[in-house]
Amino acid sequence: MGTSLIYRSAALYDAAMLVLYGRHYFSRYRAIAQLIPGGASVLDVCCGPGNLYTRYLSKKNVSYVGLDMNRGFIDGLRSVGVDARIRDLRTEEPLPDAGYVVMQASLYHFLPDAAPVIDRLLRAADRQVIIAEPITNLTTSRIGILAKLGRRLTDSGHGAEALRFTEETLDALFENYHCSVKTSFLIPGGREKIFVLEK
Repeated sequence: MGTSLIYRSAALYDAAMLVLYGRHYFSRYRAIAQLIPGGASVLDVCCGPGNLYTRYLSKKNVSYVGLDMNRGFIDGLRSVGVDARIRDLRTEEPLPDAGYVVMQASLYHFLPDAAPVIDRLLRAADRQVIIAEPITNLTTSRIGILAKLGRRLTDSGHGAEALRFTEETLDALFENYHCSVKTSFLIPGGREKIFVLEK
């Protein structure tokens, strides 16, 4: 299956996200970085081009591992000395342990049943799981051509994926984890919601 253009380079990915999110693009990274203390161990699952680490967490002296199925993103991170590993979460290979396990804007890839992925993240975390997920999506636009374009642009390598979360469906999923959810909040701009789960 053909990977969408935006997944073929970190620069293209960032440019596309800046168009979609505007001035709020980096709000998610800032919000997550504020939740992670200095010196922590961090596993960034589906890390993409690694912006969370390279722009924010590297200044906090964390022990970081980034996982992604995109070889270009992983090679780019490795070239600057980041511990980045190729991993497709659709395989059952165990995840490395870390104090804080992060997933950003990737849970929708596992719809219609994302719960097993959350369970795996919880097993890997010693302290917290932090999940940020879009709740406003181009792919769910009522304008057909925009929805089709959104699906084509967001093929990470497993084919176009039509399913996305709304705030209601995301809240319903995390209701199954209500005993673990410490907090949840919208990032500035309101396009994504963050859930923090404690072990």
